[in-house]
Amino acid sequence: MELVPRVPSAPRWPLLLPLLLGLSAGAAIDWPTEEGKEAWDYVTVRKDAHMFWWLYYSTNPCKNFSELPLVMWLQGGPGGSSTGFGNFEEIGPLSSNLKPRNTTWLQSASLLFVDNPVGTGFSYVNDSNAYAKDLATVASDMMVLLKAFFSSHKDFQTVPFYIFSESYGGKMAAGISLELYKAVQQGTIKCNFSGVALGDSWISPVDSVMSWGPYLYSMSLLDDKGLAEVSNVAERVLDAINKEQYKEATQLWEEAEMVIEKNTDGVNFYNILTKSTPTSAMESGLEFLRSHLVRLCQRHVRHLEGDTLSQLMNGPIRKKLKIIPEDISWGAQSPKVFMNMEEDFMKPVVSIVDELLEAGVNVTVYNGQLDLIVDTMGQEAWLRKLTWPGLSKFSQLKWKALYSNPKSLETSAFVKAYKNLAFYWILRAGHMVPSDQGDMALKMMRLVTQQE
Repeated sequence: MELVPRVPSAPRWPLLLPLLLGLSAGAAIDWPTEEGKEAWDYVTVRKDAHMFWWLYYSTNPCKNFSELPLVMWLQGGPGGSSTGFGNFEEIGPLSSNLKPRNTTWLQSASLLFVDNPVGTGFSYVNDSNAYAKDLATVASDMMVLLKAFFSSHKDFQTVPFYIFSESYGGKMAAGISLELYKAVQQGTIKCNFSGVALGDSWISPVDSVMSWGPYLYSMSLLDDKGLAEVSNVAERVLDAINKEQYKEATQLWEEAEMVIEKNTDGVNFYNILTKSTPTSAMESGLEFLRSHLVRLCQRHVRHLEGDTLSQLMNGPIRKKLKIIPEDISWGAQSPKVFMNMEEDFMKPVVSIVDELLEAGVNVTVYNGQLDLIVDTMGQEAWLRKLTWPGLSKFSQLKWKALYSNPKSLETSAFVKAYKNLAFYWILRAGHMVPSDQGDMALKMMRLVTQQE
């Protein structure tokens, strides 16, 4: 492991002041009233592979950061940026319009955003052979980063450390959590690892694909003929996965999505109550040979890199950070990140979740009611495949209603928990739960980190 030389980050910044550095002179900006302590850096996790992280210390007015947990957020894609999307669109202190977020998780935890796998966001590779191609590499890279982080931030070694994730980030979080658990047991990483939360997570791709038809049909988004078409291609995905033909399964996954878009008049895979925005074909020298990968990348990574966010990250944020190499643009390598993980996409990691539960690691699963790409039916299906001895007791429990507003009778979520497994059904939320239901997401984080 080698730390990349950098200019030291200032320990205290007004949350907005450095962001103004790249804005036009006439821009009208609301100045924030609070200051927050931040740090960021690069870690070289392998030869030619550099990973970027960004830490925000909690801004709770009543507690020191050492009295609150540390939450690491992992974005999906693969190729989605935690320091960009997770930070400015979901749980960080400011929105992509630089307005303070009322539901930021920073009020109840310190936040660590990491751009992984390498090549994502501000992370980058110097050689095309350095991209990660499987979950094992993703997890081992993160172990290098976390060892460096906790070694240089000893104040966080005793603070409860949780990994929260979304989408493909959940699949990565499962693998990372198992390796982190082992590293802590062996004493190679010093931290107080306290649990992992898998949000709308791509844990068992085949269970998601197999449930798409029934879910859409139950929501009046497919008719009998459409259901038959979707079910047909889903069965082909299942057959390919059963034969461990993962590249073919990836191609069939994309075919299934196209069948769904055709039959539903373009339903949005991230919220079934909305429609997908048509996108122009991505310019790529690989498009002729790997067009299904290009289309998948458009659908599942490009939405994490909207124009407003991209301009923010490559403008004011880049100037604030001061350590981004001149030839690196935020998000520029993300399509290559996605395409290099092709053989990993459709592999399930249910067995890893089983190992985590058996080891006593706290595992939380949460899912948005309106998500399609990782619908709740699919999540429940893979959960039933667990061999964890506590599963039967978990299944027999009745869920409990949760209310984000104690003065309202409107149900925000349901929860069921037994021993070290919990499941949250988040109502009126799509794939990006904190974006759609910020209050409930914040409440859930507090519950998971034992603050409520």
